[in-house]
Amino acid sequence: MKKSLGAKTLAFPTPAWIVGTYDREGKPNVMTIAWGGICCSKPPCVNISVRKERYSYDNIIEKKAFTINIPSEHYIKEADYFGIATGGKTDKFVDTGLTPVKSDLVDAPYIEEFPLILECKMIHKNEIGIHTQFIGEIVDVKADESVLGEEELPDINKVLPVFFAPVIRTYHGVGKSLGNAFSLGKEIRSLNKKP
Repeated sequence: MKKSLGAKTLAFPTPAWIVGTYDREGKPNVMTIAWGGICCSKPPCVNISVRKERYSYDNIIEKKAFTINIPSEHYIKEADYFGIATGGKTDKFVDTGLTPVKSDLVDAPYIEEFPLILECKMIHKNEIGIHTQFIGEIVDVKADESVLGEEELPDINKVLPVFFAPVIRTYHGVGKSLGNAFSLGKEIRSLNKKP
């Protein structure tokens, strides 16, 4: 029997993504978000949700661009800090010693030390309760060569991304592989084929 927990943001996992933006003066800023994910294949797009009172909100509105910086678990302290400090009062790059890099494709910075970067131009904005959802078209993905695996694609076991458990407020790393997608279910399909 299942127990009702009420209406909560309990969906596992959510990403621990770092959103990169520039403010009006051109100062690079980053913030941690957990409300985000891939939302379209063609064109390739992500969605992120940001509260209006966050420093990054106006930056996204003004520049119509942002980056998604996927930290490895080696940078968990920095990722957490980016979510608890405000760019309106401090320079998070100075505080952490990480390096902002100006994107050549969108008006937003990315973090040199993080292994996987998505450069995005904002194409839609939706007001949803206390958050605004921004849809960003991915114009490029940059990956450190050290995290590439087969077919020159990022290997999750080399990237070591961070996951967040909402409400419980804990971070988690990559677990064991359970098998190949679009393959495991073929056994069930073959058992249920009608003659």
